[in-house]
Amino acid sequence: MKNKIHALGLISGGLDSTLAARLLIDQGIEVHGVNFKTGFCITTARRQFRRRAQQSPRIQHEASRVGRDLGFPVDVVDVSQEYLEIVTDPRWGYGKNANPCVDCRIMMLRKAKEMMPEVGADFIFTGEVLAQRPMTQHRPTLRQMEKQSGLGGLLLRPLSAKRLPETEVERRGWVDRERLMDFAGRSRKPQLALAEKLGVKDFPQPAGGCCYLTDPSYSRKFFDFIKHLPPGRQVTHDDFNLMKVGRHLRVSDRLKIIVGRDEAENDFLEYYTGGRCTLRPVDLMGPVVIVDGDVSPDELHFAARVLARYSSGRGQPQVTVEVECNGAQQTITVEPLRPEEASKYILR
Repeated sequence: MKNKIHALGLISGGLDSTLAARLLIDQGIEVHGVNFKTGFCITTARRQFRRRAQQSPRIQHEASRVGRDLGFPVDVVDVSQEYLEIVTDPRWGYGKNANPCVDCRIMMLRKAKEMMPEVGADFIFTGEVLAQRPMTQHRPTLRQMEKQSGLGGLLLRPLSAKRLPETEVERRGWVDRERLMDFAGRSRKPQLALAEKLGVKDFPQPAGGCCYLTDPSYSRKFFDFIKHLPPGRQVTHDDFNLMKVGRHLRVSDRLKIIVGRDEAENDFLEYYTGGRCTLRPVDLMGPVVIVDGDVSPDELHFAARVLARYSSGRGQPQVTVEVECNGAQQTITVEPLRPEEASKYILR
């Protein structure tokens, strides 16, 4: 066997990639991890959201925690700008929701391949489990992703290796195939049993994945945004960050209203008021409201009625609202929108 075999792994911070890394470390392989930051990770967003709202102390990045616990370096690489092009027009299409999982995985594998010389890696590994996820982890798709990434036989999936064709990594004797796993299917019991056997205890409980794009509610907002995107309009991360919080009301082809649901969301929305008309209640408890798109005086009036509907003055005949738009401020007094009127526009 070659001395000092090095492997570069895609580390999410979840149980599967943790176990894959541990299996290789136990074979004496030197592991280096990489976590690709797409801008759509729920865990990362919640960490930032809580920090901004000052509701909790700084939370450690899950992938970095895995590296700390198992004793190997993990690079966190921001690919969010490149990912915008993928998520809005994926070559291999979307999954059940707005998730372009095949395109996403191919991009990450290609990036990892580019990193191999830099970190001295002999091969790439992932925590993928055969048939665990419907879009990306069936045999044909696993083969397609390997082919499209250009990794050939240098991509190892330690948790399902015994159910997959032998890789060049195994043929060269860099790893012992017999000490790899044969996991398949959606059950987590084999992984949990292996974690107990190996003494791996600190990992997030499975909860349907880390990506906002797999969430049905977020996906409805995503596809609504894509549908109403004006020609030539440049897509930004702010557009997608705004989908992570608030009630979203689609009023017309060119107008959407975003309503904060609590104080923390109001604080979050305050970061995205630049270039957008913003409404706040006067002398009442209520939401911050952002109007996204070109807006007429009548539409601003309607947005103020929406704000009044979700304020503490919803039962009053009139509510006063401060409107800030294009650097100019004004106050308007409106009748709160009735619940049945508001519900017609909400993206659920």
